[in-house]
Amino acid sequence: MTGARHELQAGSERGRYVATSVYERVREAIVRGEFAPGEALGEMALARKFGTSRTPVREALHRLEIEAIVERSARGVRVRVSSPEEILDIYEVRITLESAAARAAASRATELDRVRLRAAQDAMIATGDSPVERADANRVFHEAVWQASHSATLVDLLHRLNVHLIRYPSTTLAHGNRWKEVLREHEELLEAIEQRDPQRAHDIAEHHMAGAREVRLRMYAEKENRPES
Repeated sequence: MTGARHELQAGSERGRYVATSVYERVREAIVRGEFAPGEALGEMALARKFGTSRTPVREALHRLEIEAIVERSARGVRVRVSSPEEILDIYEVRITLESAAARAAASRATELDRVRLRAAQDAMIATGDSPVERADANRVFHEAVWQASHSATLVDLLHRLNVHLIRYPSTTLAHGNRWKEVLREHEELLEAIEQRDPQRAHDIAEHHMAGAREVRLRMYAEKENRPES
């Protein structure tokens, strides 16, 4: 390989690394709520904010558009605005997939899977009041159920679906008594998996995710009805 070609390839690799880095930073900023739904995302403003050129910003916005986190509008790119209909759509699919994963886990979970699930549940019980820590612990439990299903297709689809959920940074676990309900329902689901009862595991997961959908809709309505400050 000539020196020029080597430099060109190295530059290309650096470019890909920078683009990925900018993508992750913009994505995280949206998830944290630094950019409000409907807020315009100008390439120049983002480039200044993240200390980079416009090219990696443009690539980052393109990836985020594919993930439905941002959208095109008459004035350029903006953070995608959610709606009750979209929430219902996402959760209808999630209910189906999560309950299918739970059914499969009850049939296929190995002893190691059950140990991992019990450890994830114990970690949730030990989690403090931080919404972020609760959301992280909850995600670990659900991912353990997915893995216990031993269905690569279900795991892939559930990970893809989670991309849509990151646009709702406020966790349902911080709403009312939801955390206590989640701990109880997770315990019931774990028992069904340990007892190898696929139908019960399916039904518990279905009820569990339907509850999450109702809380999410309630949170959306409360936000919409909140007076402007």
